[in-house]
Amino acid sequence: MVTSLVQQKQIWNLVLDKIKNLLQQDIHLYQTFFEDTSLYSIEGNMLNIVVGSSFCKQFFQQEDQSGYQTMYRAVLEVMESDYQLNFLTKEEINSNTTDIKNKKEEKKVPFFANCILNPKYTFDNFVSGDCNKEAIQASLLIATNPGISYNPLFIYSKPGLGKTHLLHALGNYYKEKYPGKRVQYISTDNFVTEFVKYVRGNQETENLKDYFETIDLLLIDDIQTLQNKKATCDLFFTIFNQFVNSGRQIVLTSDRAPNDLQGVEERLVSRFNMGLSISMRTPDFDTMLKILEKKIISNQLSVRNFDPDGLAFLAQNFSKNVRDLEGALNRVIFYTITFKHLTRIDLETIKESVSPMLKQKKGANITEEDIIEEVASYYNMTDSQITSKVRTSQIALARRIAMYLCREMLNTPYLKIGKIFGGRDHSTVITAVVKVETELKTDTQLQNAISAIKKRLKK
Repeated sequence: MVTSLVQQKQIWNLVLDKIKNLLQQDIHLYQTFFEDTSLYSIEGNMLNIVVGSSFCKQFFQQEDQSGYQTMYRAVLEVMESDYQLNFLTKEEINSNTTDIKNKKEEKKVPFFANCILNPKYTFDNFVSGDCNKEAIQASLLIATNPGISYNPLFIYSKPGLGKTHLLHALGNYYKEKYPGKRVQYISTDNFVTEFVKYVRGNQETENLKDYFETIDLLLIDDIQTLQNKKATCDLFFTIFNQFVNSGRQIVLTSDRAPNDLQGVEERLVSRFNMGLSISMRTPDFDTMLKILEKKIISNQLSVRNFDPDGLAFLAQNFSKNVRDLEGALNRVIFYTITFKHLTRIDLETIKESVSPMLKQKKGANITEEDIIEEVASYYNMTDSQITSKVRTSQIALARRIAMYLCREMLNTPYLKIGKIFGGRDHSTVITAVVKVETELKTDTQLQNAISAIKKRLKK
């Protein structure tokens, strides 16, 4: 996580507030050891914390002692992540700056070391229907004749409809057809991670550019997460042009059409539109049944062992998302093996096994998007204003309220809220939520607004 000095100070103030609450019965302990601490830097999963003296350092660095445990607990609650704590005195910082820098550069790993094609995702086990037929045909055409036309290929749909499967299938088919060529599959989050590495000094920019010169087919998943990352967009723009100008193929997926990509530079959007954009729709009932049968076979089971009415029940009730459908099937298989020991799975067993999932679905109708829409409506704004970078007082207030409600009503992680609200930083979201929590104690107008929005959402 890349944070500014101001954001680091805000984070640490929240940590100290948590510690003060934990040590209410021993405020002297807080004042003696904790009050003068500060956050020096965040390096990967490590917090470098400045303490008052070498004696304080001894007090904190024993992991099984109360000093360390208290600080660790406060950090965990604020950051919602498991960070290692490293304690430094001011003298050590002045004399060991080089050592700290070296920790960041200890070992350089290959680019995109964890980004590999999944051999299980092929065209053979991808279920075709009217909802995705065009996307399959375009993918096969690209895999057979890459870089000739339709560059880039841009595939978009709602989450859970098979974009990632199709992307891997295209890559696997291409590798089989052109054994000497190199394919690179990357999620956009992976791309951003590599960018951050060389910004921090772990990698050189030119090395990353040179790496992409060795790739023949580039597959990038979830390009929408590039929004509001200007420096990363600049590098991606350069790489994109290198591929297209040299006749090498790029395939992109997204959860929305190119023109709906908020926070992505217009020059990139126009290049996404220069190729071929194809949408994948939600599968119809018959396609969902076919997908279900494929999943049963992939689990080394026979479709004949399932009541047709039971499969129809699953296809009807989990029809919006293939991942949900797969999760329901896994639940049925687990339930049957663990509790029923049946050779044939009937309708009643299927209903019984997925009933907790159906109840959960009924109670989880409100989404982050619903909250943004309702807050925007209450303040006579558009959804895009809420998630924009505009900082006028009224829009900023509405944005904080929406963030607060996402956290309070849905317990959405801070990182996810940041992504939804225009790619904002984790610490920015924390600050916004805490500000609303504080103001709610005394501001009756804010209390009334949030109460009214909640009532609208629960109707």
